[in-house]
Formats: sequence, C-alpha cells, structure tokens
Amino acid sequence: MHAYEYEAEKQGYHCIAGVDEAGRGPLAGPVVAAAVVLPNPAALSGLNDSKKLTPRQRERLFVAIRKQCTSYGIGIVDHQTVDAINILQASLLAMKQAVEQMAVRVELLLIDGNRGIDSRVDQKTIVGGDATCGSIAAASILAKVTRDRIMERYHVEYPQYEFGRHKGYGTALHRERIRQHGPCPIHRRTFKGVKEYLG
Repeated sequence: MHAYEYEAEKQGYHCIAGVDEAGRGPLAGPVVAAAVVLPNPAALSGLNDSKKLTPRQRERLFVAIRKQCTSYGIGIVDHQTVDAINILQASLLAMKQAVEQMAVRVELLLIDGNRGIDSRVDQKTIVGGDATCGSIAAASILAKVTRDRIMERYHVEYPQYEFGRHKGYGTALHRERIRQHGPCPIHRRTFKGVKEYLG
C-alpha cells in the first residue's frame, strides 16, 4: 500500500498528498473529496480502500488519520453544482478544493483515477489507487466518512427517504422512496432515477 509514496520519495518529493472522492454515484447529496499527507502510511493499521471497510472501521481510521496526518483538506461540491457542471467535473472540483484547503505546501498529488485536477502541483493519477496507495486510501476514508455524516444530517431533515440507511445511493429502498414521494431538494435532477420523477 505504500510503494507509490516510497517511489515518489526516491524521486525527491517530500510532501506527498493522496487525493480521492466519495459520492460520484448517488442520486442525492454532494460529492466530497479529501486530500491528506501522511508522514508514515504504514503506521495506520488496517488502512484500505474505504469501500472495503465496515462503518466502524472507517470511523476508527477517520480519527486515526486526522490525528497522525501532517495535513488534510476536505472539498464539498453540492448537488446543484453536480447538476450544473456534471458529476465528473464536480468530482474534480471537489478534489481541487480539498488540495487548496491544505495547510502545507504539497509537492506531489497522488490522485485516484485517470484524471488530473486543475492545479500547479505535480500529479500522478493511479487507477484503483484507493486500494493500492496508502495516502489515497486515507483520503478515501476521510471523504467517505465526511459524506456519510452529511447524509445522516439530511436523514433528519428528510426522514421519509431514509438517507441514513443508503446515503443517497440508488438502492432499491431509495428508488422506492423516490417513487413514493418524488424527489426532494437534495436529489440530483440530472441523474437517471430522479429526473423521471420531476414534474
């Protein structure tokens, strides 16, 4: 999980940030990205792609990452912007915001996926990086937990959709709630599964 960071250090980079997002697929809510610099990814026991962890494991690592990291940043792009500029561009924008939130001067970004972001910082994209690169895995956990917490707050505001259970993803339960109640203000109007129910 740490080969990319070690290779970058051999190339002369010292401050390396992993970058990832959560929430590209859901029918509701924001897309959230995180950037994180870990002084020693190997020190975090159980670090892995957030999708492969239980909620309890993610919460434990969320606390540990924020405690051990040199710096981190969070970017949040709301559902309205997702509809306005499309989900890919919104994801890249959230990543850019996360990097800009960091309190240190980052020398290299390790970015999950195959798209770089609008930044002057050197970048390396890694397809499947959240499962193979420690700092990207850490970013995926920060992004996922942050987004899940946002959706749990929306669950209180719109309880009939049960956002606390599915976090806005297009599960059978969520699609049934949209059929019953129609879209609510945080649904992504341009997404299949929502746009069919707009008046």
